[in-house]
Amino acid sequence: MTPIDRRAMIAASAAALIAPAALRAASPGQRFDWDGLVAMAQRLAVRPFAPAPPHPGAQRVDYDALHAARFRDDRTLWNERGDDVGIRFFPLSRSAPEPVTIHVVEGGLARPLAYDPAMFDAPAGNAVAALGTGAGFAGFRVMNRARDADWLSFLGASYFRAAGAERQYGLSARAVAIDSSVGGEEFPRFTTFWLEHGGPGRLIVHALLDGASITGAFRFVCSLDRDGVHQDVTAALFPRRAIRELGLMAMTSMFWYDQANAKYAATDWRPEIHDSDTLAIRSADGAAHARALVNPRAPHVSVFAEPSPRGFGLIQRDRNFDHYQDDGVFYHKRPSLWATPAAPTGAGDVRLYEFPTDSEYTDNVVAYWTPAAPATPGRRIDAAYRLDWTSGEPAIAVARLANVWRGRGEGDRVERLLFDFAGLPDGAKPDLWCELDGGRVVKQAAYPVIGQPGLYRAVIDLRPDAPAVGVRAQLRRSGAAISEMAHYRVDA
Repeated sequence: MTPIDRRAMIAASAAALIAPAALRAASPGQRFDWDGLVAMAQRLAVRPFAPAPPHPGAQRVDYDALHAARFRDDRTLWNERGDDVGIRFFPLSRSAPEPVTIHVVEGGLARPLAYDPAMFDAPAGNAVAALGTGAGFAGFRVMNRARDADWLSFLGASYFRAAGAERQYGLSARAVAIDSSVGGEEFPRFTTFWLEHGGPGRLIVHALLDGASITGAFRFVCSLDRDGVHQDVTAALFPRRAIRELGLMAMTSMFWYDQANAKYAATDWRPEIHDSDTLAIRSADGAAHARALVNPRAPHVSVFAEPSPRGFGLIQRDRNFDHYQDDGVFYHKRPSLWATPAAPTGAGDVRLYEFPTDSEYTDNVVAYWTPAAPATPGRRIDAAYRLDWTSGEPAIAVARLANVWRGRGEGDRVERLLFDFAGLPDGAKPDLWCELDGGRVVKQAAYPVIGQPGLYRAVIDLRPDAPAVGVRAQLRRSGAAISEMAHYRVDA
């Protein structure tokens, strides 16, 4: 997975917007619908890939230039409606140098929007102002009713993200993940958007995906409510060539360190730094899994066999400010992202790919579902799913993994791993089941934490037999699960 410059992407939120009247071209418009977009993607897949050239001035638009170029607040697209769907547009920049085409759809007719540098209030000499007429857009964001915050943005390659219920951005999603864990990762991009106002607080985004290995048509029905942001996604994908690893419902996040590995990874004063801390999975049979994220010493992929999963997501479970002490970017408010397939997906895996990072500015975690059926040229791959950007996750009937702790155990080369499970009923007397790959259990125990109702602690002392140990642990009663299956990776 290629590192993403988070600082530059975040800075783009301080960029531009455009007057609706100035943007709408004088053309009568062309008929537009979903079937036509799918046909467009299918035709594109049989043509040679032609990458869009970056704008020659985009490399000069750095973090400072983006921050200094201010959009004109009173000229938001659909501003006159006064609802939660006000569109503002991003300029090209070093992190997003290829222009995209944007249309507005009204009454079934699509009309292109025209770029004009006058959309920005920028100081003299600013690189955004120097892009010139016809430079094109990098993407767009969606403003709330008060126009004081955005809640959704599409910017760069096929990335998009939402702010969630607490008005904080964090992790991102993308249309697809291509060969993320097998080497030679590819980033297809949305080249064209069609924006349609879907009624109060509802935006419909159509997008054309193009890349060396795949093309596709996407439809996002997006809405904002008190719980966060919700997107119903429909996609039709057309491989140009055989793809070794196709990731659907892909999501990307950052994990530097938490309380379990701060002493191994941290050079910062803050106790924890991460956008997400857990990969949670709900299997077709109702089983619940929780894989606590790590910052590994070497790139690593974890594979979970999940035919037709009920859902999965990258979650920020720890929402205690004291655990982060970050009063600038508020990691305890970062949204969680949950993907729910609209129908059974068939055979496939949920995959988690992690690689090392030494800062908070690199997205080093990606999760996705990979179908067992090969992605080959001439095949159409359909996907339909829901994305929920919230501060929580779907309810489960068993205890959740709340915390992971790590330290030295008793004895030579013994590691101690602790799992805290929250939500057990009073008086529960569970057994601890544990299994290791690459190590041996020295001793184990589970007990209630005094003064903390419903909290049980599992302690596992292990001796590694390999550079990394895979750990699975669960609380059970009479053989039945009463907690999530906890997964963890210990770099010895």
